[in-house]
Amino acid sequence: MQVRSLVPIRYFTNTYQDFFTAAMSTTVQSQAVEPIGFIGKIKAHIEILDPVTWISVSPCLAGGVMASGAMQSSLHDYLMLFALFLIYGPLGTGFSQSVNDYYDLELDRVNEPTRPIPSGRLTKQEALWNWGIVLAIAIILGAWLSLHIGGQRGWIICLCLFSGLSLGYIYSAPPLKLKKNIMLSAPAVGISYGVITWISANAFFSDIRPEALWMAGLNFFMATALIIMNDFKSREGDAKEGMKSLAVMIGPKNTFLVAFVIIDMVFAVFAWLAWGWGFHILMYILLVTLIINIVIQTKLYSDPQKGLSFMQLAVDDGFGHTIGKSEIHEHNAFLRFQVVNNILFLVNQFIAAGLIGMKYMTV
Repeated sequence: MQVRSLVPIRYFTNTYQDFFTAAMSTTVQSQAVEPIGFIGKIKAHIEILDPVTWISVSPCLAGGVMASGAMQSSLHDYLMLFALFLIYGPLGTGFSQSVNDYYDLELDRVNEPTRPIPSGRLTKQEALWNWGIVLAIAIILGAWLSLHIGGQRGWIICLCLFSGLSLGYIYSAPPLKLKKNIMLSAPAVGISYGVITWISANAFFSDIRPEALWMAGLNFFMATALIIMNDFKSREGDAKEGMKSLAVMIGPKNTFLVAFVIIDMVFAVFAWLAWGWGFHILMYILLVTLIINIVIQTKLYSDPQKGLSFMQLAVDDGFGHTIGKSEIHEHNAFLRFQVVNNILFLVNQFIAAGLIGMKYMTV
């Protein structure tokens, strides 16, 4: 999920030039594709928006709203909440996923040949229409919401939304193509999924709470660490295409180590913040969580293939449709770790968000 308006004009200019050029083109693809029918096309258009990824922004959005302590039980606020999840889920995150598929066709032929474009279920022109329309809807809805809220909060929401959209585009699109280098791609994902979502969700219902800024920072580093390990799945294709993921540059073992250190620091800082905010019970819970995570990380680091194997059932049959499946040992180990780590982190995050919100409800 991703958004922004300060991106140089040339990116959006080039985007719309490509969009209308492809839309008006009558060039027939050289490869004949068996028709899949109207329903099949609709499913392919939805698939390219990657609905599973929409869920990833939900915890931060929910946390930001809870921490505001200002949402009312009214039809207006419920509609605002729906609009918030719509613009960051199907529209924002969906846009970034569609753009990614459009520009990564050759890479997906190696890594994910069943995706809509490489499988032939969508042409590149159809994919261009897909993310072009989604982008237009996101911009219109985002502008309206910013004006509706107004004031400083409206400007904050506008900046967050359009910054995320811009990041979603330049992450995959040339000439910048941030995903080519992990030093740019991981922070971009961290900002889009962790920072922008927390801050704008908070601004939807209240002035920005100082604690919300800290929570946004924690989510930035957590998302960064997870995206580093998620690159295990495309290591082979990344190496062939010259993508500088950490798994390609330093190998899976060292990549695990870097990611685990970042995650442990997140939990440690989270515990320190909880103590400073007066949430002492939460601090003890976070310390226990940190110990559990370190034990799990040690097992996975020493044996990525069999470590934490008791969680494999959860990946295959429980969370498989949400977090994905993999035949690559290191990526499969990451998925097993992700199930435990994300549950632990999200539970603590929601407790913290609730306590922050309660604090401001009494002011």
